Amino acid sequence: MANHLTPEELSKELGIDRQEVIRVCVEEGVPIYQGKIDKTLFAAQLEALGALPAPH
Repeated sequence: MANHLTPEELSKELGIDRQEVIRVCVEEGVPIYQGKIDKTLFAAQLEALGALPAPH
């Protein structure tokens, strides 16, 4: 299972809009490296913002 995903892949996996994925990355400082985003880091940032429930 890949941990670094494109904005499109990440938006499909998390059920949010691609533009929203990019917006969160830019506003919250989540790096996009060579067109890919670390899924774990992105999810942790969304959780910190209160946008995702905490994993159990």
